Amino acid sequence: MRPTRPTSSTQRRNPLGTLLAGLAGLVALTLLGVLAPAVALAQPAPDVRATGLHISDGRLLEANGNDFVMRGVNHAHTWYPNETQSLADVKALGANTVRVVLSDGHRWTKNSPADVANVVAQCKANRLICVLEVHDTTGYGEEAAAGTLDHAADYWIGLKDVLAGEEDYVIVNIGNEPWGNTNPEGWTTPTKAAVQKLRAAGFQHTIMVDAPNWGQDWQGVMRANAQSVYDADTTGNLIFSIHMYSVFDTAAEITDYLGAFVNAGLPLLIGEFGGPADQWGDPDEDTMMAAAEQLDLGYLAWSWSGNTDPILDLSIGFDPTRLSAWGRRIFNGANGIAQTAKEATVFGGGSPGDTQAPSTPGTPAASAVTATSATLSWTAATDNVGVTGYDIVRVSGSTETKLAASTTNSVTLTGLTADTAYTFAVYARDAAGNRSARSATVNVTTDEGGAPAGNCSVTYRATNEWPGGFQGEIVIRNTGATAVSGWTLAFAFAGGQKITNMWGGTVTQSGGAVSVRPASYTSTIPAAGSVTVGFTGSKGTTNTAPTAFTLDGASCASS
Repeated sequence: MRPTRPTSSTQRRNPLGTLLAGLAGLVALTLLGVLAPAVALAQPAPDVRATGLHISDGRLLEANGNDFVMRGVNHAHTWYPNETQSLADVKALGANTVRVVLSDGHRWTKNSPADVANVVAQCKANRLICVLEVHDTTGYGEEAAAGTLDHAADYWIGLKDVLAGEEDYVIVNIGNEPWGNTNPEGWTTPTKAAVQKLRAAGFQHTIMVDAPNWGQDWQGVMRANAQSVYDADTTGNLIFSIHMYSVFDTAAEITDYLGAFVNAGLPLLIGEFGGPADQWGDPDEDTMMAAAEQLDLGYLAWSWSGNTDPILDLSIGFDPTRLSAWGRRIFNGANGIAQTAKEATVFGGGSPGDTQAPSTPGTPAASAVTATSATLSWTAATDNVGVTGYDIVRVSGSTETKLAASTTNSVTLTGLTADTAYTFAVYARDAAGNRSARSATVNVTTDEGGAPAGNCSVTYRATNEWPGGFQGEIVIRNTGATAVSGWTLAFAFAGGQKITNMWGGTVTQSGGAVSVRPASYTSTIPAAGSVTVGFTGSKGTTNTAPTAFTLDGASCASS
């Protein structure tokens, strides 16, 4: 039986009051200043120490000097070893990189050399750069079951024969989040030692190191010691990984952290991040993705599927046709994978023997048009080998912008602007990277928005209570035929209750009157669908549930 794993890779631990004190000492960079476009770097002379992917002037480069920016996802392979189709699925949705969870046997079942070799082979077959990581180190020093970086380094050395020669395709992430919140300054020395142990064993790959504080470095240990850790690598082929969850809930925190590494000329990527809110905060994924794009930094979203808390699943049940709201944001949203990912040049832009492009897809037809979304479907293209995916573009005169990718001949576009005219078209792709001619276009005008009167129902319940406090859940159902976007839910408490923290929405309360606005990932309620908002609150001797709810001013049924 697969052991129960944390809600997310980071467990998104609450850093308590120390977080505010630590962040107060940071010098906040203005968004405009930090997000200024990076100056183009001259191509450096070849580094004789570098084999394949390597670091030069703070940038991750391919062997030919091409600047490579990772755009991809994390995949929990060690707990789901039979879900290798996921690699093809994330590639078809536009990713150029996948970070693969492995185990060195300390905490979970060890991934064998044969299994790792198969993962690497499938990454290459699907034209993905493969970041391999050992997960057993997660939260060392605070998590009793965690293993050491030294143990992880020994595991990598045992895989040397498998990984030798794969430097063009593989990055070695020594250990996931290898220190918790307890004495995080202890991270620095074992990190240097693990890097040096791999170099002494002859590893020439680019090595990735994760931050302490469960990956989020909220006490700034990695930030303060990054230069000395980088200098400990005799090859200079080291990249730092920051994990961004609820600690990074403001634009200033995100841009300050990323900007510090860029300004220091030190290589960095966002190796994990989440968008859905939790009880400790609401990560600002929009700024994370925008800043990464502006600064040309990589990002790898957590995670494809299989979380015990499915709110972080990008796909439902490993099904690429059933993306969650979080998945749609990552793959098809602004600054998302479909818009920004570029395949590594090491894959050559085509496979020998297959130069035939797919046939032209049929003209898209629009359905389920709302203020912020529309579903497109089209007749599938054909190919001499096989169609692997479709690119959906917005056409404006002689220019076009890629909006989304799909593995099937339909897609739901989200994040559109209300009462706006769009023109869409579709391309087909095959595994060799050949692309069809563009389909004919379809014109779509989004709705004006707003909630249909009365087409809603609300279920309210207290899920847990204790003296003076309680936890609650509100399920908002759209019983109408069209989606509802940018909603406001209103109700009133009669017993003096007060909401103190909320996830899935933002609360405003005046006396007993409560108003809830959605989080980014709950902003649209599909037709016949629902969203859930959770909260904790204070109460007196009674905890009477509210009975009347309105959505955008229209009364909702209660259930």
